Amino acid sequence: MAQIRIEHLRKEFGSFTAVKSSSFTIEDGEFFMLLGPSGCGKTTTLRMMAGLELPTSGHIYIDDEEVSQKRASQRDIAFVFQMFALYPHMNVRKNISYPLISQGMPRARVKEKVAEVAKILRIEDLLDRPVGGLSGGDRQRVALGRAIVREPKAFFMDEPLGALDAEFREHMAEELRALHDRMGATTVYVTHDQLEAMQMGDKIVVMNHGVIEQFGVPQQIYDWPATKFVAEFIGSPPMNFLDFDGTVANGATRVHLGEAQFEVPEQLTGAQGALTLGVRPEHVALNDEAAYRGEVIAQEYLGTTQIVTLETANGVLKARIPSDRPVRVGEQTGVDLDARKLTVFDATTGKALLSTANEEVLHHG
Repeated sequence: MAQIRIEHLRKEFGSFTAVKSSSFTIEDGEFFMLLGPSGCGKTTTLRMMAGLELPTSGHIYIDDEEVSQKRASQRDIAFVFQMFALYPHMNVRKNISYPLISQGMPRARVKEKVAEVAKILRIEDLLDRPVGGLSGGDRQRVALGRAIVREPKAFFMDEPLGALDAEFREHMAEELRALHDRMGATTVYVTHDQLEAMQMGDKIVVMNHGVIEQFGVPQQIYDWPATKFVAEFIGSPPMNFLDFDGTVANGATRVHLGEAQFEVPEQLTGAQGALTLGVRPEHVALNDEAAYRGEVIAQEYLGTTQIVTLETANGVLKARIPSDRPVRVGEQTGVDLDARKLTVFDATTGKALLSTANEEVLHHG
């Protein structure tokens, strides 16, 4: 397969800049996710990597070969689209074999490779069926088969599961990841679904307005978001934000919210001005004896857990707690925050305030 390196990639459409100087490296064999909301530049980035769009500036390397100005057909990659892009007048076998036939491969070898791919994707019984009568999941398997059969250096996938229903999408995500692991492929995958990215990806780039907000492994991005945007976009419910004015002085170990004090990790000291304290719902606990108080304004039962929403002096706070903990809407209760899992953000820039000692867990584009 291939290592892919992106250096200062930029794409302009007239006066609009879709991608602003992106840089990252995808290692050989990684399942790499480009994640972000609609219009963030993730699909444009993928299309430039694939040769479907030419960059305004910057460089794209596939196995150390500069391919920025090469056509898609010269890059030895396979592209899987959201809407399958199958040939409706051909059956499954002909759809999968078409790339090999167009390359002039001997028919005996084509038949052999199609059979191998059909077995991997578990579609042997579909080979002679027309694609028009297939379910969405089976058509996506055929589209994957047409990509896999070529054995390219890398697979590029643009929201390939987006047209499937939620239950089947989760099943196909598991199958895609298992297929990737069996093949040892380099895969670049675009999605707006943060659960899909966390479930499948080895590395994730989070994009917003054409800018890379954060680059790293899923747990790093979830535990140590580099910006408030990442903290909000990753997680369901997203991270809580409590605004306060004050100073987390060098050497200090506590943040003051009203009458309450919360310990903060050492790397968060040195912050001052308008600040925001961030904490995930699962790191919030209800404790009647705690000094920090809030009023329960909503409760959502989720089976083994419940989401409790509280109004506090510093903003709305959600807590994910066991479902057997009695809670009543309208009651006042104390709140504890897990000191090991707090992040302080600059309220103006939205950037996380972290010491140099902790920057190794964050990789900014």
